[in-house]
Amino acid sequence: MKSSGIVGLLNKVGINGFLLGLFAAIFLGWIFPQFGSAKSDIPWKEIINIGIGLVFFFYGVKLDPKQLRSGLQNWKLHVLIQLATFLIFPLLVLGILKIVPWIEDDFKLGITYLSVLPSTVSASVVMVSLARGNIPAAIFNASISSLLGVVITPAWMGILGNSSGLELDFTSTLGELTLKVLLPVFLGVSLHKLIFPKLEKHLSKLKMLDQTVIMIIVYTSFAQSFSQEVFSPYQLSTLFKISFSMLILFFLIWAIIELFSRFLGFKLEDRITALFCGSKKSLVQGVVIGKVIFPDPAILGLVLLPVMLYHIQQLIAGSIIASWFARNKKA
Repeated sequence: MKSSGIVGLLNKVGINGFLLGLFAAIFLGWIFPQFGSAKSDIPWKEIINIGIGLVFFFYGVKLDPKQLRSGLQNWKLHVLIQLATFLIFPLLVLGILKIVPWIEDDFKLGITYLSVLPSTVSASVVMVSLARGNIPAAIFNASISSLLGVVITPAWMGILGNSSGLELDFTSTLGELTLKVLLPVFLGVSLHKLIFPKLEKHLSKLKMLDQTVIMIIVYTSFAQSFSQEVFSPYQLSTLFKISFSMLILFFLIWAIIELFSRFLGFKLEDRITALFCGSKKSLVQGVVIGKVIFPDPAILGLVLLPVMLYHIQQLIAGSIIASWFARNKKA
């Protein structure tokens, strides 16, 4: 693959201006924490709440109910992907955190949170498409995973959070997620036929709305963290340790899904879909759901660090593997 082709692929899966924008948001939170902290006069809470509602409303508008119903046929593949996302991944992380000595206790909450997040939609579908996998199944699973995550992610954190010293009221959290996430999604789905034909040509602009909301949440979270000097006790080597751990985690879940796929006798196209959809974690969902689960921006900043590191590495490693699949299938 030529260098221009690699750049185009990286842009498609998310390694683009948005990723640079996330780093810029963290940098601004470090340089200007006063504007994003709780002491700021800017009504960040109201802005973010409205932004989250709009993001999930338009996400619902983009979901086609007919396409979701037609995707139910390949049930073994769907069950494996959802189990990998919401059961195998969390159990794997629980085991790793007990035996790995080099991860600081303060970051274990974020890694635990990462493990229970839903799959990402756009990156999974793009990589499955490039690797020539089962694209309809990828769209179905990524979409269903996002919807299931609204309930399963806070439920898991209600169970696992206690081991990290987090007291999470699942009932109130689910109620807030229902109001801010589920209600806008289902309202969007119900208006799909009416609104989507008019919005289809403007999807790239809608993506800018998603990215802006995410960058605002990241900025305010890290601004509060820096203003409270949450990261001051940690050295740069801690960041590299977490980053290395996230890369190992990616390849471990990849190997487990590959073993299950071969055991179940999946054809290559379905194996590819299982691998890419089951190993991905959504940064978008992680940020917006995290804003509800972790209302303290300083804690949220600490939690999001492992999520962002995994996100970056899953895009880079996934892009390389997808290109390898494409070359080998073509050959």
